[in-house]
Amino acid sequence: MDVAKLRAVMARHSRFADEVFTDRERAYCRGRRDPMPHFAARFAAKEACLKALGRGLSTLGIDGILQEIEVISRPSGKPVLELSGSASLLSRRKKIIEATVSLSHTAHNAVATVIFLAEGSLEER
Repeated sequence: MDVAKLRAVMARHSRFADEVFTDRERAYCRGRRDPMPHFAARFAAKEACLKALGRGLSTLGIDGILQEIEVISRPSGKPVLELSGSASLLSRRKKIIEATVSLSHTAHNAVATVIFLAEGSLEER
């Protein structure tokens, strides 16, 4: 995710952050010296999560479901992915028992990886 591109989108659309990010995500990001790389990393995680669920922004749009995918920052520094609503329903249908999220960013770019472990996925074949 290009941080400058997200910065421009958020400047043009005053409600974007409220529509895409949860209260906790907004509070965390706005508490940083430059919030934009943190917002960009969380947006990248939300998109990676949807792709890992077999969906995408093009199939579900950005309304609603992005609020149901939350990246929670822990004091340990390890982010946690928390799903609710239809995102949680999708994960239950896929029998996901564990989610791992990794975020990385610079002042210019942000990336995220989401890995799901599904029930039975480690069984020998």
